[in-house]
Amino acid sequence: MAEVSVIIPNYNGAKFIEDCIGSLKAQEYKDFEIIVVDNDSKDGSADLVEKEYPGIRLKRLDQNYGFSRAVNEGLRMSRAPFVILLNSDTKADPGFVGALTATIKKDDSIFSVASKMIQMMRPEKLDGAGDLYSAFGWAYARGKGRSSAGYTRYARVFAACGGAAIYRRSILDEIGWFDEFHFAYLEDTDIGYRARIMGYKNVYCPDAKVYHVGSGVTGSRYNDFKIRISARNNMYVIMKNMPVPQIILNLPFLLSGFAIKALFFILTGHGRAYLSGLKRGYILCRDARKFPYSSRNFKNYLVIQLELWLNLFRRLPG
Repeated sequence: MAEVSVIIPNYNGAKFIEDCIGSLKAQEYKDFEIIVVDNDSKDGSADLVEKEYPGIRLKRLDQNYGFSRAVNEGLRMSRAPFVILLNSDTKADPGFVGALTATIKKDDSIFSVASKMIQMMRPEKLDGAGDLYSAFGWAYARGKGRSSAGYTRYARVFAACGGAAIYRRSILDEIGWFDEFHFAYLEDTDIGYRARIMGYKNVYCPDAKVYHVGSGVTGSRYNDFKIRISARNNMYVIMKNMPVPQIILNLPFLLSGFAIKALFFILTGHGRAYLSGLKRGYILCRDARKFPYSSRNFKNYLVIQLELWLNLFRRLPG
């Protein structure tokens, strides 16, 4: 059994997946397997993987179930103690898998390790160095748009970006796998949040470098589909993971956060999509299950709350 499973959720990634797999084949660390889970791609990318890479384990789904379902299907196929999630529109540095694996093995309390994601088309710029989350209810990539020469130190982060990160399987089994209600977007914030509630750590490793196209499938940073789903999941993450007293405590910040984003998207012509997403998020919150509160985790909630307030004053999304 391999020590690490690299799971690549794929949907119409034919333009990118050969470079992604090629970069994995060139890794210095070798004790890993590759699992591709295809969300019913229409561009022949699943056929390409099957034909060109017979050693890769391929799972074909009968429709596009989204990122979270694809990841969970990959987890069902894996028995490795560590799992790396990697977007198909990435190219990993030769030391990527080894650096992530070495970092997560340093401490049994580490749940996830975020990589140093660099913009593929502008390699002088960062795509992200782990994710932060604030009392505005905003999740955003740490360092996005800043110089890729920076962020050279290991650091604690709120969550790891699921586009290129490693996770500890035993903790995934404890806190629950990726929430398929999300479909896509903020599912990594949600699972990192759950791990934090249980007292586990999410960290950033600057030596695990990966180049990311970004919006390789959706086609743009802002579009109605992405805005609608993100707004829905934004509300869902809050309602699922915050106990009611914590929601009340943060309510002025949360309302301000929603108002600021609503104004921004109205001014950029996406107001209807954002407001529709919030409405869907409210409906989703009624149907989904809240992460159970336990007084044993009260100290962890306090630590999280202080971090939510601190992140109000850190760099906002660019």
